[in-house]
Amino acid sequence: MAFVVTENCIRCKYTDCVEVCPVDCFHEGPNFLVIDPEECIDCTLCEPECPANAIFSEDDVPPEFQNYIKLNAELAKQWPVITERIDPLPEAKQWDGVKDKLPHLFR
Repeated sequence: MAFVVTENCIRCKYTDCVEVCPVDCFHEGPNFLVIDPEECIDCTLCEPECPANAIFSEDDVPPEFQNYIKLNAELAKQWPVITERIDPLPEAKQWDGVKDKLPHLFR
């Protein structure tokens, strides 16, 4: 089982979670992070570090975000690994909590 980054990360991209990951399973896109399910060791360290509450255990992903399980796996194969914390996107506070952000995901 792996952890999954879901919708609320889009256009926020806080990276506090990256800093605590012991296996470097996070991948960075232009305005979103994903977790590589093949690398994730289910350590649970990232979930409480996410200021946007966008990370869930695969078994606990809410029904409306189930498509993010597949999306994380797909994008992890395309995007580079990120291993250090960086500043969130400038508009992160404005986008935190906004619903239906998938159309705003830059690939």
